[in-house]
Amino acid sequence: MSAAIDRYVKENEVRFLEELKDFLRIPSISTLPENNEATHRAADFVVDHLVAAGLENVELIETERHPLVYADWLHAPGKPTVLCYGHFDVQPPDPLELWESPPFEPAERNGNLYARGSADDKGQVFSHIKAMEAIKAIYGRVPVNVKFLIEGEEEVGGLSVAEYVAANPERLKADVALVSDTEMYEPGMPTLNIGLRGLVYMEIESRGPMRDLHSGLYGGAAPNAVFGLIELLSKAKDANGHIQIPGIYDDVEPPSAEEKESWNHLPFDEDEYLKTEVGSTELTGEPGYSVFERTWARPTFEVHGIAGGFTGAGAKTVIPAKATAKVSIRLVPRQDPQKVVRAVRQWVHENSPRGIQCEVRVLSAGPGLMVNPDHPAIRVAAKAFSDIFGKPTVFTRSGGSIPIVGDFATHLGIPTILMGFGLPDDGLHSPNEKYNIRNYYDGIRTLAHFFEEYGHAS
Repeated sequence: MSAAIDRYVKENEVRFLEELKDFLRIPSISTLPENNEATHRAADFVVDHLVAAGLENVELIETERHPLVYADWLHAPGKPTVLCYGHFDVQPPDPLELWESPPFEPAERNGNLYARGSADDKGQVFSHIKAMEAIKAIYGRVPVNVKFLIEGEEEVGGLSVAEYVAANPERLKADVALVSDTEMYEPGMPTLNIGLRGLVYMEIESRGPMRDLHSGLYGGAAPNAVFGLIELLSKAKDANGHIQIPGIYDDVEPPSAEEKESWNHLPFDEDEYLKTEVGSTELTGEPGYSVFERTWARPTFEVHGIAGGFTGAGAKTVIPAKATAKVSIRLVPRQDPQKVVRAVRQWVHENSPRGIQCEVRVLSAGPGLMVNPDHPAIRVAAKAFSDIFGKPTVFTRSGGSIPIVGDFATHLGIPTILMGFGLPDDGLHSPNEKYNIRNYYDGIRTLAHFFEEYGHAS
């Protein structure tokens, strides 16, 4: 990395951090309608900083829900084009009482910045913008062509950006996409993610009687929608975590022996993982598979919440007429989301309890995927990461899902570099989410170094 870029980042660390804090103070919770104005303000914030960083054609694109932001710098003829993606929306901060400091008042503690969205994904996407600023400030130009596409609906399924990518392949044409929305395997260990699980997110609604009924007058004769839903969900997988829905495992391709062997060399202590990351009495899941296989390379079925009946203070003896569960299935590469949805619908139809009618509503569906680690841009990214952190870059998978990566592959025909600077204990989607401040600065330096190296290698 050039000494001039390194010096620029160091000289501007205080400003960079204060600007990130301003970004984090905006409560851009995309799932809550009352926060729509704040989410739009976050888009405006991104626009302003892209302009300040020297990007061109900066545009706020309105959608039916939350806006997208586009920008580019296309003055490197003969050089590759990098499409940078990120999101400025965040998850709700609930439960608020578990936060040690207010979720939208960034607080520094123990070298970390605590706030909702700090690691997912404001801190990481802001590093892309600051890397551009540093390069433009030092050289006046960028060694590669760059496009930015930053959205405000990632946490609610990313429908608008998916539609935009499908409709604008020429405008978004690039050689590779770059996403920083993942984590390093452990502190100080540069990590590139080459595999993601897909996600099918659904609501299952159960209906019993035509209205809530008196449990004394009708109990024993009328079907209970809450209990019926629980009965249905209890059949979805067995006590060992094996999914019981026929067809779910049909297209599951196990990781290669070489990949599994590489995972065996990652520093991993299962007891420490249980204690510091999971925090339960024991781990669960399919016997015969390692933790890495269960979280990176196997499908899962999870229930995220159930609503129905009476849950207020005191007593109310009703037989609920309706109940709803939020559920998801994580998919591994080669599984077809639509085939899985059909299997779920058929299974629900055949297993709904007597007197209970169930409806499946699909909120989002995206495939899992693998990226070729031998792609030239990924090799450059691995070197850049290693240069800045001083250790060899490791290749892992993630159990999480980033649907836009599949959209880039499908509609633009490009791979995605998943170069994240988060850490396993950042608490994404949880109270006290944090982002390591040193990683924020080193992320800026790594990204700037990648742009330099990729331009020189081409």
